[in-house]
Amino acid sequence: MSTANSSSNLIWIDLEMTGLNVEHDRILEMACIVTDSELNIVAKGPDLVIHESDSVLEKMDDWCQVQHAKTGLIEAVKKSTYSLGNVEKEMLNFLKQYCPERSCPMVGNSIYMDRLFIKKYMPTLDQYVHYRVVDVSTIKELCKRWNKTVYELAPTKQCVHRSLNDIEESINELKYYKKRFFNLNVC
Repeated sequence: MSTANSSSNLIWIDLEMTGLNVEHDRILEMACIVTDSELNIVAKGPDLVIHESDSVLEKMDDWCQVQHAKTGLIEAVKKSTYSLGNVEKEMLNFLKQYCPERSCPMVGNSIYMDRLFIKKYMPTLDQYVHYRVVDVSTIKELCKRWNKTVYELAPTKQCVHRSLNDIEESINELKYYKKRFFNLNVC
């Protein structure tokens, strides 16, 4: 079966933001990968940095200032020529090649937070993806409570806090839980 444009595909999205308050903070970076239902990469999408003014960047909390400076994101934001609208349009154009409208869920770690920002700042993209989400963080929390050994042996994440890198780590993490926690070969 072709996964080129399949409703069973998964839309992995990660955002880096100026903070976690959807009313005041802004999206700085967005990346996307589409996988099939077995978590094999179908396509790597755009990894785009959005330009923001110095006044927006100066309002970031200390954690964001330090982390985004360390990863080079602040400098990339200053140099970027992409607007929020440009990024939303590129993501939609990418997703339309691999995911039918309103068919494929968004997936990631703490994806609800990314979804809140997408809902507010990229409403066309929000309407394109399925309303359901698959949150890898939820699976991790359940594993921690129901199978401590599997939880403790989970792959260590680098926590780079750059969008594409974070997605790749999340895919690997879900592959691990699929194999070890869900133990799909039992049935």
